[in-house]
Amino acid sequence: MISYTISVKLMNQLRELAQAFARIHHIAEGLEREELNFIHRNVRISNIGASTRIENAVLTDAEVNWIDTTLSKDGKTTAFYDARDFVLDKLSKDKERSIDEVVGCRSMLQIIYEQGKTFLPFHKTTLLGLHKELLRYYRKADYYSGQYKQHPNSVIRRDVSTGEQVPVLVSAEPGLDTEEAMCALLEWYNEALVSHPWTIAVAVEFVFRFLAIHPFQDGNGRIGRGLFNLCLLQSSDESLSFMAPFLPIDRHIERNREEYYFILRRCSSGKFSPDPKAYEYEHFLIFMLKVIETALSDFDFYRERYRLIQELSKSARRVLECFKDQPETRLQTKDIVEATEIPRPTVVAALQTLLSQGFLQRYGKKAGTHYQLVF
Repeated sequence: MISYTISVKLMNQLRELAQAFARIHHIAEGLEREELNFIHRNVRISNIGASTRIENAVLTDAEVNWIDTTLSKDGKTTAFYDARDFVLDKLSKDKERSIDEVVGCRSMLQIIYEQGKTFLPFHKTTLLGLHKELLRYYRKADYYSGQYKQHPNSVIRRDVSTGEQVPVLVSAEPGLDTEEAMCALLEWYNEALVSHPWTIAVAVEFVFRFLAIHPFQDGNGRIGRGLFNLCLLQSSDESLSFMAPFLPIDRHIERNREEYYFILRRCSSGKFSPDPKAYEYEHFLIFMLKVIETALSDFDFYRERYRLIQELSKSARRVLECFKDQPETRLQTKDIVEATEIPRPTVVAALQTLLSQGFLQRYGKKAGTHYQLVF
């Protein structure tokens, strides 16, 4: 069972959310696979971009989308090793750390989405494997990826306005404390996931306790958010499990990042405890219910995006692809004419269509007008 009591109000919210999942699940089951794949890919890109930016990476979703497209062309697990120089030259070597983090997060989430339902019971070896995958492409992490921390760490938030490092949580000590806490957590999770009726409540406790322990030297936040998705995928609630790959949860955590860190500290009073009942999980549950409800409502947004793309003219699609090929650049009309060899009046009409439908954003005026992709 879980280590906290769910209030009547929160229980009602869980029931209402379960009903909403069931309704949208029914709709989703009637959609073509192509549309579902489109929605999932957009959600996956959004989650990769958001989860890494929460940790101060700098790539936009449009750049993440370009990386994903580039690495998906041959489908090989070694794709990034082969394309690394090309990607760095395209997006700037100044972004190397962010690129490494994005590619690692992409790899980890692919494993979770594709294999997560089979990770039951959830073992330490699987968790360590996910961590190794997350940090696979960050060369400085070679000595600590795929293993629990060997040095003290804590949850730190950087104030974006002042640059000040603000402690959020003093985590478990490395060594025996971390090993024992993680062993107890995984054992508890495998039992609670099966026995407790509300997967989201289990996920809240599981991920918060994981973050409180902070078992890895680096990457705990990204792993923790990935584990939340894993919990939903592994749910015995068929609607929740089915819809999990279509939830841009991290996108909405990023949009509420300050509140996210505030809630984490509020739940723990800023310090790890070996007693799981010492935490006030209700605050995190309230926050995540709001995030999940908003993420679920995005399903209609992505369906509308899919419909609009299907209705684009051939020339408008070519113009859109031109922007997707150059996500780091703001383009002028002449750049698009040159790249696509489409007549200027047709390009101008396509740009107006893409602007009106929210695919592009305009900067500047008259001769100085530039356009950039909105993902």
